[in-house]
Amino acid sequence: MVNIEDFIKRLEIILEYYGVNASSFADNIGVQRSSLSHLLSGRNKPSLDFILKILEVYPEVDLYWILNGKGSFPKLASKPSSNNAQATQITSPTPEPTIAPLFTEDSELIPDPKAAISTPSITNSTIETEIDKIVIFYKDGTFKSYRP
Repeated sequence: MVNIEDFIKRLEIILEYYGVNASSFADNIGVQRSSLSHLLSGRNKPSLDFILKILEVYPEVDLYWILNGKGSFPKLASKPSSNNAQATQITSPTPEPTIAPLFTEDSELIPDPKAAISTPSITNSTIETEIDKIVIFYKDGTFKSYRP
């Protein structure tokens, strides 16, 4: 869940970074100025469409950073399009987790899973049950059942 107060702070960081005011930012991403005003005041929550428009126009904005503060801003090592903006790196205090690769070239072969399954041995002398019904399923989805 997005913390709205923290989201507003990150949105204000983006505005300051690019040196734009709220109305020109709204025009740049193609949303109504009132929509951005309602977001900045905390009245409304950001929609997915709003977030995607920011990411489309400002590719330096990291999705995870704007949503929950994880990651960094700007994510690319490029200068902003505005002349009076300063290039500052704003990072989150928590490091991103590392994910181990699923497959490696020198990984051991996994044994046949069927070989690992042990089937209990059933002898005719221990179980004395009778067949009640036999059902045959066909590939076309039909079936027939037989009773001995």
